[in-house]
Amino acid sequence: MLYKIVFYLFDLFPRFKKWFWKKWYTVFAQKVKNPQLKFMNYGYFDAALNLKLDAEDEADRYTIQLYHYVAAQINLEGLNVLEVGSGRGGGAAYIAKYLNPAQMIGIDISPSAIALCKKNYTLSNLTFQQGDSEQIPFKDNTFDAVINVESSHCYASMEKFLNEVKRVLKPDAAFLFCDLRRGEGMNDLLLELNTEGLQLITKKDITSNVIEASKQMTAERLNAISNFKYSWLRKILHSFAAVEGSKMYESFTS
Repeated sequence: MLYKIVFYLFDLFPRFKKWFWKKWYTVFAQKVKNPQLKFMNYGYFDAALNLKLDAEDEADRYTIQLYHYVAAQINLEGLNVLEVGSGRGGGAAYIAKYLNPAQMIGIDISPSAIALCKKNYTLSNLTFQQGDSEQIPFKDNTFDAVINVESSHCYASMEKFLNEVKRVLKPDAAFLFCDLRRGEGMNDLLLELNTEGLQLITKKDITSNVIEASKQMTAERLNAISNFKYSWLRKILHSFAAVEGSKMYESFTS
């Protein structure tokens, strides 16, 4: 019931939704400073995807694979790339390290998340700065690609975000996008992604890949969550991490 009330308030008051998620990710970054926790996405499983990862990155294989699947839709080598909603920085760092863009910039609305990223990453082609999805802090026609992974569902206005994406992209550049919506919102999202100034080139439902990744990561995530002191927080994190049996996991499967 609590989840339904929260989602109802999100629909009714989009600015509240934005405030809530900014506060959540800011507090999370302040309280959970473990540098080994680099990703917060739901992951991607594909038996045919055999990425060659350094030993230090192997533990994050499934969350990395989601970034790779989205980012590798085009060749990013030598390009100027922006990630909106960079979170704890693992995705932007993966792209900078393995896909060889000339410049990889991550922006996030949470100041503590950005501070964490600046502390944890030192790649020469990777930078982070605070920025709002509805007011991207760059000039028109700046980037060859913009990437956004499991972040836009937290925004107050998808329309404003997409207008900003169109503004900062160069002509004929690419928007690389992955996110979740409740069933009734997916058609609206696809229409928004195919508006004037943006052309939807390709799309794929990867729900089954996400569900399998969640299964593969459940034991490790449960172990990590068990270290949190407060039982109420552990229950929230079970769903936040989409471990098997959680409300989020069941939402994916249904």
